[in-house]
Amino acid sequence: MDKQKITGSEALLKALIAEGVDTIFGYPGGQAIPIYDSLYDYRDQLKHILVRHEQGATHAAQGYARVSGKVGVTVVTSGPGATNTITGIADALMDSTPMVVIAGQVPSPLLGTDAFQEVDVIGITQPITKWAYQIRRPEEIAWAVSRAFYIASTGRPGPVVLDLAKDAQVGLVDYEYQKVDYVRSYQPEPDIREERIEAAASLINNAKKPFCLVGQGGILGGAEEELK
Repeated sequence: MDKQKITGSEALLKALIAEGVDTIFGYPGGQAIPIYDSLYDYRDQLKHILVRHEQGATHAAQGYARVSGKVGVTVVTSGPGATNTITGIADALMDSTPMVVIAGQVPSPLLGTDAFQEVDVIGITQPITKWAYQIRRPEEIAWAVSRAFYIASTGRPGPVVLDLAKDAQVGLVDYEYQKVDYVRSYQPEPDIREERIEAAASLINNAKKPFCLVGQGGILGGAEEELK
């Protein structure tokens, strides 16, 4: 792919399109304005659903992911915008729903200075995500988006958070996108311990009144016929 010099926010949108995204749920704010400015030029490719509250954006993205089978995408601003997404992110982790939350953040030189609407998004969301990463340079955007979608959608699906500094959004970058299907530190499929599966099967087979509570895991595993 030929490289082209564009802003980080435009690189973000191009990367989302490269991942097959066509719908975004979000609410604009100061530290995400460059993304929304660029979004206007991509309105024929990316449909933006304006919500009343950032928590609603995450839940809407969850519903979209469940129905479409794609990764749900949410765009919010820093500070209270990002913290409003916490319930939806935690819910997506509990329910194995693939989602990428993109949060605007104060410019990187202001990080750690208690700047207006600066919140430690990574520290807050690490316990409730599969991956949380702070982007400080425009050169990292395509790299981070490709990994975010891979991690969110593989193995047990779940939420990923990208904390995107404002100077990375407005800085220029030679855009080139490469999808990934391997991350060295990430193992999508856990090692199977046959003895534990056999022990669980034995408990079920010997149960006098077995009761199955089956959720999205049955759908994700394609186990509908086995369940019948």
